[in-house]
This record gives sequence, C-alpha cells and structure tokens, in this order.
Amino acid sequence: MKLTQEIESRLQKAFSPNYLHIIDDSAKHVGHAGSQKGAGHYTIEITAVSLQNQTRIQSHQAIYAVLNDLMPEKIHALQIKVK
Repeated sequence: MKLTQEIESRLQKAFSPNYLHIIDDSAKHVGHAGSQKGAGHYTIEITAVSLQNQTRIQSHQAIYAVLNDLMPEKIHALQIKVK
C-alpha cells in the first residue's frame, strides 16, 4: 500500500473526517537529511467533528498519535492544517 493511502486509511478510521486531503511534498525536499533515507514530507488538510473543539495542539497530538509508528522512518516531516 502506498504511504499516502496508509495515512488516509488511518485518519479515516480514527476521525471519520468530513474533508481529508493528503499531499505528498517529498519531491520538493529531495536531498534533505530525513528524505535521504526514504522518509517523506506530507501535508494533511483535515476537517472532522471529533477535532473541532480541540486546541491546535490537541488536534495535532491526536493526529500524531495515529501516525506515530510511521515517524521518522517513513514520515520525516508532517504539516497539519485542521479546518
């Protein structure tokens, strides 16, 4: 399974988002330290009822908890936009 699909599957299962868009920005970061070992850079845009009453830190922590085992070997950098 492609990593973007794995990320999407996990976030769908955890948050049942109304909106979810995952962007693989890895090509923009070729040569960066973390990407040299194959880890990617991703942007996640998400809207979910379960995240709406959380602070920015709380929502980011919840997302990181779902993806924690993929870091840093598969995900080097993660930008999160909760809407």
